[in-house]
Amino acid sequence: MSEQDTQAVIAGVDELLPVLRERAQETEDKRRIPDESIKSLQEVGFFKLLQPKPYGGYEADPVTFYTAVKKIASACGSTGWVASILGVHPWHLGLFEAQAQQDVWGDNVDTLVSSSYAPMGKATVVDGGYRLSGRWSFSSGCDHGTWVLLGGPAFKDDKPVDFCTYLLPISDYTIVDVWDTVGLRGTGSNDIVVEDVFIPQHRALSFMLTSKCKTPGQEVNPGPLYRLPYGSVHPSTITAPIIGMAQGAYDAHVEHQRKRVRAAYAGEQSKEDPFAKVRIAEAASEIDAAWLQLTHNIDELYQLACKGEKLPFDTRLRVRRDQVRGTERAIGAVDRLFENSGGRALKMGTPIQRFWRDAHAGRVHAANDPERAYTMFGTGEFGLPVENAMV
Repeated sequence: MSEQDTQAVIAGVDELLPVLRERAQETEDKRRIPDESIKSLQEVGFFKLLQPKPYGGYEADPVTFYTAVKKIASACGSTGWVASILGVHPWHLGLFEAQAQQDVWGDNVDTLVSSSYAPMGKATVVDGGYRLSGRWSFSSGCDHGTWVLLGGPAFKDDKPVDFCTYLLPISDYTIVDVWDTVGLRGTGSNDIVVEDVFIPQHRALSFMLTSKCKTPGQEVNPGPLYRLPYGSVHPSTITAPIIGMAQGAYDAHVEHQRKRVRAAYAGEQSKEDPFAKVRIAEAASEIDAAWLQLTHNIDELYQLACKGEKLPFDTRLRVRRDQVRGTERAIGAVDRLFENSGGRALKMGTPIQRFWRDAHAGRVHAANDPERAYTMFGTGEFGLPVENAMV
């Protein structure tokens, strides 16, 4: 993808932001992303950013993708979250065998794929593949996809032999509408139910391969994008929209404070309050720090991949460390701003409280477990073995 094409996608996203911002409450009320928003993102090329070139994708550098996600989430947290999740799946599918990619994109290169990676189901090894059953939660944007990626252990003779991601067409699963939450209400993160379905071997990808950055998809997608670690790309896909939500909260707060008069302080204008200015400065610095660390680390990995060099394990550990730290910084910034927004910010429909709820909802995602990521980093610093596929 040329720099001109990259900028065209970013410019297209920028043009959509006012509309996405206006639809934010509608999105929350519907408990799903409006079809019009998904269509608009498709039209500007957003979902093609990480898609393989043989299927019409751009294979853009990952920082471009995260930048677009951050912008979308700054307008609507739920839309940014779903865009990030659905948008990273073309990259993940690019790691699968060529036949799996053909199954999904052979007839329609605009096909979208949802996911639920938590091991909520069970697969049994059979001739030619697996039999899969289970119920998976939190499949964000599943109403917009016609395929799904599901995580789970594989058993043979009642013994676990692998942990895989399984790729299923919509005819093999059922979506159950259960999503009713205090935050990220518009993501439509419903349940996926699978009842004893056969998964051919080419539609399963072992986490042992993804953790080693050696996957069958690299035979047809040899570019540097598909040599990046899953444990770096996917967790960053979770943090990027949260940083975007913090930016959206920041923008809404500053605009709110420009006009706010604090009756309890003899009609003092908030924009003249020195303590309000301090909070704004602190929040801005935390958001900038979160973003700079995330993008710097991912770009460092990508540049190494472009040179065909080995991706150091200590760098991958740093990516995870700063990814969870980025989420913490973003949440801290949102909290500082929300605490100083006044009672009117509590009213349903205001952007500040919606960003506050959405950011905290995103924080509880498993990829944002700080203690686990920090422990991995510390273990690596002591020269001890780190046994975790999410690095």
